[in-house]
Amino acid sequence: MIYVIFLVAALLAGFFLYKKPNKGVVEAFPQGWLELLQDNVHFYRELPAERQPEFRQRMMLFLSEVYIEGVEIEITDLDKILIACSAVIPVFGFKEWHYYNLSGILLYPDYFNNDLEFADTAASRNIGGLVGSGRFEKQMILSRRALHHGFSNTTDKSNTGIHEFVHLIDKMDGATDGIPEQLLQKQYILPWLDLMHKTMEEINDDKSDIREYGGTNQAEFFAVVSEYFFERPDLLEAKHPELYKMLHACFNPQG
Repeated sequence: MIYVIFLVAALLAGFFLYKKPNKGVVEAFPQGWLELLQDNVHFYRELPAERQPEFRQRMMLFLSEVYIEGVEIEITDLDKILIACSAVIPVFGFKEWHYYNLSGILLYPDYFNNDLEFADTAASRNIGGLVGSGRFEKQMILSRRALHHGFSNTTDKSNTGIHEFVHLIDKMDGATDGIPEQLLQKQYILPWLDLMHKTMEEINDDKSDIREYGGTNQAEFFAVVSEYFFERPDLLEAKHPELYKMLHACFNPQG
């Protein structure tokens, strides 16, 4: 749909010109969001009570640094909460984190295709999120349907929001290659590469419960197993103890 493409191009162009008027000012967490957060984000529910205020503060810090725009939809409080949680969960183990490689997020109502269209036939719409490159550098596009599904289904080892933010983390060292040099200590890089290739081979030989998409390439492997790690940590530890141990060292979830 040509209208959608023009709309997306205009919104993305606007991100490059956008400057937050109160940059650096972090608003207080709205009390009206607390029940939504508690009801929809199991990662938050499972945090020790003393760490929950820190999580909420990190959400608001993220929202103060990134502009979110809806494409043919109005952004809701729950949209903001789930996007912020997607950003904070992978890096909550680190005292300070800023997504310097992200300035704006476009939220689509549904899955989209390679032409960024969401109003054509459902069969061709299979993308739930992507991280921009080239002229769309520092941008992310997410499907609201995919974003919400990732948090409502807590048994499928999948979360689109977390997946896309893990790609951003991976990209911070200059290459989206499945090697998160910003997180992983140097002594772990070669063991990680060995484990990654071994596990990708198992996925591609249909000998793993890890989602098939993880066998596509190194970058997708890292994003897919990270979803698994944050969505079903107990199951990952039971089925893939070596992989769980490596991801635990990478993300440092206890801080």
